[in-house]
Amino acid sequence: MIVSELANPSITDAEFARFQALIHKLAGISLSDAKKVLLAGRLAKRLKANGIGSFSEYYKLVTGSGGTAESQAMVDLLTTNETYFFREEKHFEYLSQQVLARHPPGRGFDIWSAACSTGEEVYTLAMVLAEKLGLHASWTITGSDISTQVLEKAERAQYPMERARATPVDYLRKYCLKGVREDAGSFLIGQALRRHVRFMQVNLNATLPGVGSFDVIFLRNVMIYFDPETKRGVVGRLIGRLRPGGHFIVGHSESLHGVTDALELVKPAVYRKP
Repeated sequence: MIVSELANPSITDAEFARFQALIHKLAGISLSDAKKVLLAGRLAKRLKANGIGSFSEYYKLVTGSGGTAESQAMVDLLTTNETYFFREEKHFEYLSQQVLARHPPGRGFDIWSAACSTGEEVYTLAMVLAEKLGLHASWTITGSDISTQVLEKAERAQYPMERARATPVDYLRKYCLKGVREDAGSFLIGQALRRHVRFMQVNLNATLPGVGSFDVIFLRNVMIYFDPETKRGVVGRLIGRLRPGGHFIVGHSESLHGVTDALELVKPAVYRKP
């Protein structure tokens, strides 16, 4: 969830410790000491934008009574996640060949991409469901993230072609529009998929809003940034929104071992609610 490092403006260890505690409180993210350079480089943009000369002054701004908008800007900068279509494709194969293949015809189907970033996972899921259930069936995909910045990109649904490097060509032809002239080198997700999709801001480290209940929840490649206590809290809240018999899918490098005993392991990274 934290990306490439930038040049480091002057930040003291004490200042960095304050921001470590703050981002953990706001988003549940545990920043290691090795991320000091990254945090300073990222937040230097906001110091400059606000005409602030020190990280201590900036901390006062984001924690003050009028700092809500600025604290969101800070979270946006520190929680960006680069992703692409059909990332860890085995999960989508399992969804299609096992979960959807057994789903009763005519019954609705709902998926939550709980840390969707810029939306590639959401629209990948939409392609899979369109292929298996059809565009006119009753299915929905909810994409959520703590960052308003990435959600705006997800709602625009326009991506550079390199993000589609793992996407079947026939899916691109069926469900996407190729950019021309000033949009050359990009593609737009078609309206037939987008009408099944909704995006909303959700902080997984807080009480969940009314997102609904789901047959499948994807929470991939985000728990690696949480400490054990935060993992247990986040997963516990999400399990409450998973229907009986529903599947919970995490990243290939992640596991729920020691996090919850409310789910059964189906295969590595794939769990099921009894």
